[in-house]
Amino acid sequence: MDSAAPRARSAVRDLLVRRAVPVRGELMDTVLLVVTELVANAARHAALLTPEIGIEVSAGAGWIGVAVEDDHPYRPAALDAGRLDTGGRGLLLVTALTREAGGVWAVDRTASGGKTVWVRLPLPGGPGGEGHGAPGG
Repeated sequence: MDSAAPRARSAVRDLLVRRAVPVRGELMDTVLLVVTELVANAARHAALLTPEIGIEVSAGAGWIGVAVEDDHPYRPAALDAGRLDTGGRGLLLVTALTREAGGVWAVDRTASGGKTVWVRLPLPGGPGGEGHGAPGG
């Protein structure tokens, strides 16, 4: 379970490099940190109902998307963790990174009653804030 996020991070990095998706430098760091946080949240909070989680990486004209799906009905929310808390900052970090990069994120319900947490970020030279929406949408 503890290895899920690092394995996902490595797999996404390798996929982006192999497919020559123009994600480099700070944007690559942002994408990989988002993957790490979303997978860690799913592994930590949905593990009892979801022995496997799904990760989708997609790219289009001017954007890169990452989505993590699990079968747990709980909808995550960005919490205001206390200074001494050891957790609870993952979605705050995802929110801040996504906003800073000019992207969007949301949580959608799946047909099975679970959820997909997705993030879409603009690629350099892309159409900026245009074309944001859910993966596949």
